[in-house]
Amino acid sequence: MSASGFAQFIPLILIFVIFYFLLIRPQQKRVAEHKLMITKLTRGDTVVTAGGIVGKITRIIDDEKADLEIAENINVKIIKSTISQVLSKSETK
Repeated sequence: MSASGFAQFIPLILIFVIFYFLLIRPQQKRVAEHKLMITKLTRGDTVVTAGGIVGKITRIIDDEKADLEIAENINVKIIKSTISQVLSKSETK
C-alpha cells in the first residue's frame, strides 16, 4: 500500500526536477550574471538601459546609482539595476 502511495508522487517529483533544470536554475544564473555586470561597471562604459537609452557612464554615484551621458553635456541619473547591457568597456588602464 505505501509503495503505491509513493509511486503517485514520482510524476510530481519529476515535474519539479524538470522545472528546476529548465526554468529556475537558468534564471538564477542570469540574475547572478547581471549582478556581476552591474558591479563591474566603470566610468566610460557604454551601456543600454532597460528603457532602451544608450549612453556613456560618466560617474558612479554609489552602489545603486550612476550618471549617464545620453548626449553631449546631457547627463541623467539612473538606477544601475536598470542597465540591461554593456556595449563597450572603457579603455582606461
